[in-house]
Order: sequence, then structure tokens, then C-alpha cells
Amino acid sequence: MKKILNFNFQKKTLLVFGTSAIIACTCIGNAFSQSVSTTNGESRASALLEKHAMLKPQLTKNVYHRPLVFESAENVDTVTSDVYAILDSPFSAVSTTFKKPDLWCEVLILHLNTKYCHASPESAKPAKLAVNIGKKTPQQLADTFMLEFSYRVTAETPQYLAVELHANKGPLNTTDYQLQLRAVPLSEDKTFINLRYSYGYGLAGKLAMQTYLSTLGRGKVGFTKLTSDENSAYVGGMRGAVERNTMRYYLAMEAYLASLKHSPPQPVEARLQYWFDATEEYALQLREVDRPSYLAMKKDEYQRQKTIVPAQR
Repeated sequence: MKKILNFNFQKKTLLVFGTSAIIACTCIGNAFSQSVSTTNGESRASALLEKHAMLKPQLTKNVYHRPLVFESAENVDTVTSDVYAILDSPFSAVSTTFKKPDLWCEVLILHLNTKYCHASPESAKPAKLAVNIGKKTPQQLADTFMLEFSYRVTAETPQYLAVELHANKGPLNTTDYQLQLRAVPLSEDKTFINLRYSYGYGLAGKLAMQTYLSTLGRGKVGFTKLTSDENSAYVGGMRGAVERNTMRYYLAMEAYLASLKHSPPQPVEARLQYWFDATEEYALQLREVDRPSYLAMKKDEYQRQKTIVPAQR
């Protein structure tokens, strides 16, 4: 009997200490994970601030008449465009807005080609955004293409935010759509951001895009000049297309954040007016429709976005 009691005591002791060890290891593991996450965030924030310092001369003086710099590249099967810019909004406003999937929809709907956007509930994991894209004129949703974006906040600290939207399939046989945002606070309630837009394409996608660019997209250009010559032509083709859309997305962010500066925040129409005025500053690249047509179309699309849920589509 004594041996049995001793055995039970040892067994209980082992369970207690074993459980404590597991809890201790779990806590250490969580602390380590949080430490690594924080360290990564700090490292990425430092890298983005270094980029800001490097681009400061170009951000101060450029052809865009706003603190903005473009970088883009076209490879064998991908095209990528980066906007580096200083937003006239505090980091707290930028972070609060872009770490919420539903507020991304408020931004994305300003883009000409966005016909509808719906975010999954915040409780859903992973978060999703259903974004319908189509023509630059009014369209029924059934005639548009739906991109299903997964949404992730990949890093979040008091001094850094990174968000990624990713969709496997796009229109015209394109693939691997990514919209990425990185942001760090600057002094004077400003925020430095990097907005990256990219997608991939195989042979079928490339042929489909080339057909579009030789018809509806003929003669359209981007923002980067082919050479350093002042009279140089602008890039065209797929690189020009991705630059135009990156700028449209950036100006949508700017328009939404500008509306928050008023108390109460300005209504949707003010954002639409802001976005249209901003795109008109780059009429060579971005002009597609007149103001009344844009406003009428977008008011209808915004109302549709607010009243139709995916199950009813």
C-alpha cells in the first residue's frame, strides 16, 4: 500500500511539474514569438525610414506636385509598381483605417474599375475581401470579375504597420495579385508609406493583356519616363498599366484620409470629388471619364455596395 501511495504521489508530482513546465515553455514561446514579431516590426520600420531618408530630395521636389516617388519593374512573368509617399495624416489615422478590412472597401470603391467591395466579418479568419472589378463605365455585377483577396495585417507596432491583400486569380488570365501597404510615422503628424501593387501572368495572361493594350489600352502611358531626358516618352504596356492603377489606389487612400480630417468626417461625395480632382492633375495618364459621369456612376456603385450582400448577388 505504501508503495502504491508513493507511486501516486510521484505520478501527481510529475503531472504538476510537467504541466508547469509546459505552461512555462508555452509562455516563453509566446514571449519569444512576440519579441521576434516586435523586433521584426522595428527592423522593418527602420528600413522604411531609411528609404524615406534616401528619397527625401525626390519627395521634396518632383513632377507630381506632391511628396511622392514612383518605382516600377516588369519581369518575365510579373509586373510591379511601388509608390513611396508622405501622407498628410497622422500614423494613428492611417493605422486605424488600414488594419480594418471594411475600411479598405471604403477606399477601393473610389477607383474607377472597382464596382463592388465586401469584407468578411472581423471574426472571420482569415479575413477576405470580395472585390469586383470591371469597365470604367456602369456595369451589372454579373458582367464583372471578382477578385477574392485574403487580408492580413503582417506586422503592427506603435511605430509600424504592414498589411497585405492577396488574390490568386485575376482577369485576363492574370494571377498572384498583391496590394501591400507599409507605413511609419513621421513628425508633424505625417506618415510615410510604401504602397505596392503587383500581379503575375503566364503566356495566356500575357497574350490577353497584349490584346487589351493594343485595343482599349492603346496609347495609354504610365508615370515613369523611358530615359532621363526631359522630353523622353513615358513607359507604356503592362508597366504603364500597373503604374496607373497604383496611382489610382494611392489617390483613393489620400482622398479617404482627407475626409477624416473634418468633424464629422466628410460624406462619400466629398471623397469622390477629391479623388476626381486629384486624378485630373495627371490627365495624360488617368483621365477616362468626365466628372458628372464619374460621380453618377460611383454614387450608384457605393449605394449598391452598401445594400447588397454577397449571398444576394
